[in-house]
Amino acid sequence: MKRPSMSRPERGPWPYLFLAPAIVLFTLFLAVPIGYTVYLALHRTQVSGLGLGKGARKEVFAGFGNFAAALGDAELWAGWLRVLGYGTLVLVVMLGLALLFALLLDTARVRLARFSRIAIFLPYAVPGVAATLLWGFLYLPSLSPIRQVLDVDFLSATTVTYSMANVAVWGGTGFNMLALYTALRAIPRDLYEAARLDGASELQIALRVKIPMLAPAIILTTVFSIIATVQVFTEPTALRPLTNTISSTWSPLMKVYRDAFVTGDLYSAAATSIVIAAIALVLSFGFLRIVRDRAFGEGR
Repeated sequence: MKRPSMSRPERGPWPYLFLAPAIVLFTLFLAVPIGYTVYLALHRTQVSGLGLGKGARKEVFAGFGNFAAALGDAELWAGWLRVLGYGTLVLVVMLGLALLFALLLDTARVRLARFSRIAIFLPYAVPGVAATLLWGFLYLPSLSPIRQVLDVDFLSATTVTYSMANVAVWGGTGFNMLALYTALRAIPRDLYEAARLDGASELQIALRVKIPMLAPAIILTTVFSIIATVQVFTEPTALRPLTNTISSTWSPLMKVYRDAFVTGDLYSAAATSIVIAAIALVLSFGFLRIVRDRAFGEGR
């Protein structure tokens, strides 16, 4: 007896039509800019004579020369050291507060939970430039009511990093809190009831049940925060006109901006931006590789 053939149904053009807008947007706003950045990073400007007249400047292939120059740039690595200290402070405080607020809001006895969630999340809705300028004016000695209580120069060379970190923590805690709180609400309530029947207190439930169950969400928010911290640009750039303690190359992205739009060296800026992206990928995927066993149960 001949078996009926199990031919796959024809899909037609409809799936591709539905995917077309996403493919077009991805190509125009992600793939093409990345490709053009790589192209610029592999080229440089060659100047003939005094650099005057038609044809005195031309674009030539530079190979990996721009990358070698970026990796050997002392200003870039000095910026990375500043961002490392800034990022460590921001990640510890911001994620710690986000976890604390999420656990507090998830307790049964909390009052005004909806208002508290909105109040904690609201700073995230404020644009970064506006938030930084608001805090910047609070840091200024002539305008700040804080300076009337605390005799601290928030924009000095020793405190400006903490001042910028405060802006980032104020703006980012709410988003991470909401992500962790959403993950908490997905945990079955039966686990909490079983723990209470065994005599566990609310603190023990938080430490031994909730936080272990939140491990994947904590790790993902940490990865997103690492990527955002590596790309810090808004806070130092917006505060820079208010103080002379922030240089034009305070962070790696500020150096890219200076090279591209102040000195006009697009080729060096493109190479530096690729180096920054590579370091961000190494940091984020390296962190994921270290903690993936505990978070996602994957073997090495």
